Amino acid sequence: MKQLGAEFFGTFWLVLGGCGSAVLAAGFPELGIGFVGVSLAFGLTVLTMAYAIGHISGCHLNPAVSIGLWAGGRFEAGKLPGYIIAQVLGAVAAAGVLYLIASGKSDFAAGGFASNGFGEHSPGGYSMTSALVCEVVMTAMFLIVILGATDRRAPAGFAPIAIGLCLTLIHLISIPVTNTSVNPARSTGVALFADGGWALSQLWLFWVAPIIGAVIGAAIYRFIGDEKK
Repeated sequence: MKQLGAEFFGTFWLVLGGCGSAVLAAGFPELGIGFVGVSLAFGLTVLTMAYAIGHISGCHLNPAVSIGLWAGGRFEAGKLPGYIIAQVLGAVAAAGVLYLIASGKSDFAAGGFASNGFGEHSPGGYSMTSALVCEVVMTAMFLIVILGATDRRAPAGFAPIAIGLCLTLIHLISIPVTNTSVNPARSTGVALFADGGWALSQLWLFWVAPIIGAVIGAAIYRFIGDEKK
């Protein structure tokens, strides 16, 4: 239960910090933090939580990461359902808190509410195929970095920095394409509050692509990182 609690609150922080920066601060007139600021916010949420709860739950904060770690031989299959449920609930709770904060503005409109999308709902107008490829590749690279940074042969104590910076870089690359998911829980939480229902109708891609990418990334690292090879 302590591990599940850590995953709940860790994912809560990721969504509140990352999506909160996008909803509340990214477009603020003249002083908005923009894509770079949002990218840093997501990276910082993972970095800070990795140090805060990494020793409790491993700080997955992401169903795709949990599945990828299982595929990479680093996580027990029996723990997957509990972790995934805790992550999704944490994301939904954070999105709810963010909605309460954002709706306190007199001219508030939820709009996309930092949701992920493709086609007309992609920030740069990218197609479903582009979104699918982007999410698969970005999540695969994320898992390679996670598995490599947490390998027992890697320098001790630096994994949170590498993983946080990797997530920052992923956002710098892919915000224009999908608004960056690589995390089904993050996508689910805010999709529930977006206007129009389009985010929920496109949510399937932001579960399927990150999970496929995570398994691919785990397979790649098992090949290149296996000490026997």
